[in-house]
Amino acid sequence: MTPTSSPSSSSSSPASSPTPSTPPTAARHTARAHSFNAAAAQYAANRPSYPPTLLDAVEDLAGRPLKGARAADVGAGTGISTGLLHSRGADVIAVEPGPGMAAEFRRVHPGIPIVRGSGDALPLATASMDFLTYAQSWHWTEPSRSVPEALRVLRPGGALALWWNTEALDVPWIEAAARRAEAFLRQDPAVRIDGSAARAARSLAADPGGGLDFDHRQVRWSRRVPIDTRLANVGSHSQFLVLGEEATGAFFAEERNHLLQAFPDGFVEETYVVELLVAIRS
Repeated sequence: MTPTSSPSSSSSSPASSPTPSTPPTAARHTARAHSFNAAAAQYAANRPSYPPTLLDAVEDLAGRPLKGARAADVGAGTGISTGLLHSRGADVIAVEPGPGMAAEFRRVHPGIPIVRGSGDALPLATASMDFLTYAQSWHWTEPSRSVPEALRVLRPGGALALWWNTEALDVPWIEAAARRAEAFLRQDPAVRIDGSAARAARSLAADPGGGLDFDHRQVRWSRRVPIDTRLANVGSHSQFLVLGEEATGAFFAEERNHLLQAFPDGFVEETYVVELLVAIRS
């Protein structure tokens, strides 16, 4: 389905985002980061993409088009955002640390180059990129390392663009589903399933080098999908992946019943708000 979207601007700084809860332990953080490799196909098939207006907003805040620009999509995963950048005309290379995700990327996007690496140690030449993009991935980096690396790799005037699909919690059924997930995961309601944006925004506000000044924009959009796609999408988040199918099976069976009661035709319209942050290298 073609996504519907409507961008909106905000002059507020990332520091105004909701205060996140205490980050997970290093061991749990690592386990969650690695959990995607075994679920790469599930991730690729069910995770939402991004609307065309998101890339319009990236270009607007960057002050230059993606077409013809040299770009690196970091933490590219299965290539959802990389493919969009390629279609927009960017000369894009993917950077991905996970072997499972990289293998799925190569299967889906055989014509786009990919290298193994992370945002904390980019395998890219100094001053070589016009754009560095992180879709759903900046929160897996350590800003004390990834910020200097971004400044090293970007050309003067280049743009660092970070974005996350976050669920629109003003939609009643999405709010109810989020509360059920929070109860199952014993999660702080301030974090939510998509709370990574708030965590990343807080990290950026505390940029240790002080070299980045981020503009913030939101893009709202939606997609209509079968309930099974919705469930597989939720199940592809690391909080569920680390628990395993045996531990989460009962939850997803109950969640399917909740959704079928609300949507007897078997389809839901997921509504998202993409949180976009863009900074220009001086």
